[in-house]
Amino acid sequence: MVASFNLEVFDAKKIDKQVALLQDIYPDDTVFAVKKRIAKEKPSLSIERQALRLDPKGKALKDEQKLSDLGIAKNAQLYVRDLGPQISWKAVFLTEYAGPFFIYPLFYMRPSFIYGQEAGAKPISHAVTLACICWCAHYAKRLFETQFIHRFSNGTMPRFNLLKNCGYYWGFCAFVSYFINHPLYTAPYFGLLQIYIGLAGFIVAEFGNLSIHILLRNLRPEGTKERKIPKPDGNPLSCLFNLVSCPNYTYETLSWLFFSIMTQSVPALLFTIAGFVQMTIWAQNKHRAYKQEFKDYPKGRKAIVPFLI
Repeated sequence: MVASFNLEVFDAKKIDKQVALLQDIYPDDTVFAVKKRIAKEKPSLSIERQALRLDPKGKALKDEQKLSDLGIAKNAQLYVRDLGPQISWKAVFLTEYAGPFFIYPLFYMRPSFIYGQEAGAKPISHAVTLACICWCAHYAKRLFETQFIHRFSNGTMPRFNLLKNCGYYWGFCAFVSYFINHPLYTAPYFGLLQIYIGLAGFIVAEFGNLSIHILLRNLRPEGTKERKIPKPDGNPLSCLFNLVSCPNYTYETLSWLFFSIMTQSVPALLFTIAGFVQMTIWAQNKHRAYKQEFKDYPKGRKAIVPFLI
C-alpha cells in the first residue's frame, strides 16, 4: 500500500507564509486534487483562483499532472498564487461580442444625439447598409460559436480582463461605426465593383473562419483537454492548415481586410491592423507550443501568414 504524506502549501508572493498544511496526500493525486483540498481548507481561495507551482517564480502546474510525475516526495512543498476574482471565458466572450452586435446598429440608425437633428434625412449609401449587415452577422457568428462550438481549454480568466477586452471591442466598434455611418460618408471610389469584391471576400473569409472553428472543436472530445495536430478535414477552406498553424486568425484578418475594402474606411483598416498585430502574437505563441509538443509537427507551416509569418 502506498504511504500518504503531508504537503505544505506556501504563498508564492510571500514564501514564508503558509497557506495550508495538507495531510494524507498520495503520489497519485493530481494537481487538481490538491487544489480541491486547498479550496476546502481556504474557502476564499477557490479552485479557479489557484495557480500551483513547484517554486515561487516557476510555471503554473497543469491540473492533470500527478504529484509523482512532478517528483514531489514526502513532506514536500508547493507554492500557490492567488489569481484574483475569476470569470468564465464563455461569459467574457459573450459580453465582449454582444457589445459590437448591439452598438453598431445604433450608429446606422443615425440618432440625433450623435449626428444631429437632420442626420436621419440624409441618404444611406449601399455600402453603409451592407457594412451594418456584415458587422452584425460577424458578431452574431461569434456569439453562436461561443455558445455552441468553442471548447475552452481554460475555464476562467481574471475578471479585470473583462473590462480590457470589452473596452477594445466596444471602443473600436464605436470608432469604426461612427465614421462609416456618418452622414458625410463617401462611397468607395470604384463604386459597386469595389463594394461587391469586398463583400465576396468577407463572406468567404467568414465561412473559412467558421470551418476552422468547427474543425478545432472536433479535435477535442468534450470534457477533455486532449490536443492533436490540426489538419485539413476535407473542407477546401480548411486546406489553409497546410500553410499556417492558426488559419482561423488568417481568415479573421481577411474578413476585416475585405470589410475595409468594401467600405473604403480608414478606421476599419486601423481596426484590421490592430487585430492582426494581436492575433499574430497569439498565433506565434500557439505555433511555438505546437512545435514543442509535437515532434512530427509539419515544418513548412508558418504561424498566421503563409510563407512569411
